[in-house]
Amino acid sequence: MKKSNVQIEEQTAAAAPPAVAEPLLPVEPATVTAEQLKELKERAAKADENWERLVRTTADFDNFRKRAAREKQEAIKFANESLLQKLVPVLEHLDMALAAAQAAGVQPGQSLQAGVSMISQQLKNVLAESGLEELEALGKPFDPNLHEALSQQETRDVPEGQVVQQLRKGYKIRDRLLRPASVVVAKQPAA
Repeated sequence: MKKSNVQIEEQTAAAAPPAVAEPLLPVEPATVTAEQLKELKERAAKADENWERLVRTTADFDNFRKRAAREKQEAIKFANESLLQKLVPVLEHLDMALAAAQAAGVQPGQSLQAGVSMISQQLKNVLAESGLEELEALGKPFDPNLHEALSQQETRDVPEGQVVQQLRKGYKIRDRLLRPASVVVAKQPAA
């Protein structure tokens, strides 16, 4: 059973010795007019509507987040599909070239060389379409962002800091370095 404010004040006053007698004010029960009741019901209905909207929006967002994560995983899983579809014909042509070389015997000749050269060019074209760019380092100034210096070579023919030999090609995929070119850098001979 709930106690009213008057009963609580009476119990508190009885429990504590009265230092100064305070007059108690009578508390009137709250009265709600019909207009106020109608407004409260409208507000409660609006609150219920907002709560349902919040629950639906939260569920929609949760579903969206799960779908986005699933699509991201699928995109990562099949990211190279297009590139691989372009590389399969190159692989088939290499297989045909190897079969032709075995059938030709000891002297496959120039036709095999021409065929392999064409396959190499086809592979380079497929990779270029996919954004792969070959880095030319020979004869250019050494750039540590694009080149990996494996050694230095003393020479008077080339200015110091210039690439005199490229040991391994470097590649970029669009604007990002995929692999630096391995190079030998020129330096002036000791006097």
